[in-house]
Amino acid sequence: MGVIDLSHVLSERTPLFPIYDPVRVADKFALDTDGFYVRSWAFDEHSGTHVDAPAHFASGVATVDQIPAGELVLPVVVVDVRERVAADHDATVEPDDVLAWERTHGPLPERCALFVLTGWGERAGDAGAYLNADGAGVMHAPGFSADVCAFLAAERPGVRAIGLDTASLDIGASEDFAAHGAWLPTGRYGIENLANLEQVPPLGATVVVGVTRFESGSGGPARILALT
Repeated sequence: MGVIDLSHVLSERTPLFPIYDPVRVADKFALDTDGFYVRSWAFDEHSGTHVDAPAHFASGVATVDQIPAGELVLPVVVVDVRERVAADHDATVEPDDVLAWERTHGPLPERCALFVLTGWGERAGDAGAYLNADGAGVMHAPGFSADVCAFLAAERPGVRAIGLDTASLDIGASEDFAAHGAWLPTGRYGIENLANLEQVPPLGATVVVGVTRFESGSGGPARILALT
């Protein structure tokens, strides 16, 4: 079995969606003075590679600690839209992308996570390039459309999670976060800031989502592993 780490390292240099506070970290105890090593961390729930729980955009649905364990270990499919993103930084994932994947690989698994490879993860080492803001401060990065989220929830209900290698489920320029609003209130979750998706096959891998069970959390940083 191969194991592919789909998580970025969380640090003070981690690119963050601009509404969130920077990650703060400090040494609390040191080996040379205290005999053991501990660091103190402060970060918002949506920092680094992380899960968006359904409760992030709706009431009456699961907070991150309530996501069933069975939905954190799923077959995973990868939809590759890199070619379109290279020509359009505001490209959206649409139902046709899913249908095209199915024409090549067959029906989606009965239960699965659906991840989208945009190629944006290659920018993660440069916060400016990753957030890609223009002169007016508007970010330009690909994301899911509300249409594909509604399509998956209604027509492919076995898709329990979606994720991609950008800072948001929505395109960077979104003002209404329509993809979040179309997906999370259905009781399913999302994952943002994935890494190394180009190493995962389109079909046949299993994803393990190791998210911390923050009480009543809207989400949280996670170690995401693909087993091939």
